[in-house]
Amino acid sequence: MPTTRETREPLYALELDGTEPLSATAVKAVGGLCDRAEDRAGTRTEGGPPGPAGRSAVAFRVSGAPADGWSTGLDVMLVTKWERALRRLERLPLVTVAVARGDCGGTALETFLAADVRVAAPGTRLLLPRGATAPWPGMAAYRLVRLAGTARIRRAVLFGHPIEAAEALAFGVVDELTDDPAAVVAATAGLAGTVPGKEVAIRRQLMFDAATTGFEDALGAHLAACDRALRQGAEEEAR
Repeated sequence: MPTTRETREPLYALELDGTEPLSATAVKAVGGLCDRAEDRAGTRTEGGPPGPAGRSAVAFRVSGAPADGWSTGLDVMLVTKWERALRRLERLPLVTVAVARGDCGGTALETFLAADVRVAAPGTRLLLPRGATAPWPGMAAYRLVRLAGTARIRRAVLFGHPIEAAEALAFGVVDELTDDPAAVVAATAGLAGTVPGKEVAIRRQLMFDAATTGFEDALGAHLAACDRALRQGAEEEAR
């Protein structure tokens, strides 16, 4: 069962066990994490007033991969809710850091790939879970291709070939391979604390759009972001 806890550091934690099939519980766990993160960033407008601001990053740990046949009994409605929860996680106004250990597949892999910064312990393997006859064609495949490119991910997507930790690092799927993930999480949280959450969200969206949007179409959004930064700089100087 997914578990959540608030750590003593300026971080939230979510632990996902990828051996468990996708469930409403997993959707609720990710949604609950997003609720708390948005409260802390001061961006939620529903369900009560936001909590105090100040936390700069959301950290979570993932591990485990489901056995073959894990998708038996699932329906598209549940899968849709799960993908919406991950998309919300992917757009949080805080930096997200994921730590993977051991075999990582299913909900664990999908959540891992939605993070801004992805850290893995040595020996980690990324596994696309298999359905009845072939690897599951979920959005993990989409995110893997966006991160690493088609050629590098082809065998994983078509045949379920494991992505070893060193490969994931070389492909850009993993940002750091380390025996001390906590140190990387703390360092990332420190860096994130220097940038307001709303600015993180804007810059992240500009990166997302760059992969699919032509220069002329992207120019307006980037100029608007530049104008925002210039105005903020002027306000700071005026104080």
